[in-house]
Amino acid sequence: MGGVSVEWYAHAMSGTYMMSVGDRGRVVLPAELRQAKGWVEGTLLIAYETEQGVVIATRDEILRRARAQLAGAPSLVDELLAERRAAAAEEDK
Repeated sequence: MGGVSVEWYAHAMSGTYMMSVGDRGRVVLPAELRQAKGWVEGTLLIAYETEQGVVIATRDEILRRARAQLAGAPSLVDELLAERRAAAAEEDK
């Protein structure tokens, strides 16, 4: 069981980094993470809370995530137009 647990842990924890909050609330991101993400000095990062915890990402990463979540979702404009057309058809009867 020891080897399986270690393998699971290593896989589950890859991409996980420990940081601490320092003086004046500063958090230093590990170099390995910055390099992997292509974050250089001056990169603007946004931190936002989710039910799973805090996410740190660039604006572009957040936009990509939002677009991916909305892909395939019904268009609110299309729904509104359909409702208006149905209401107009009822009025014309």
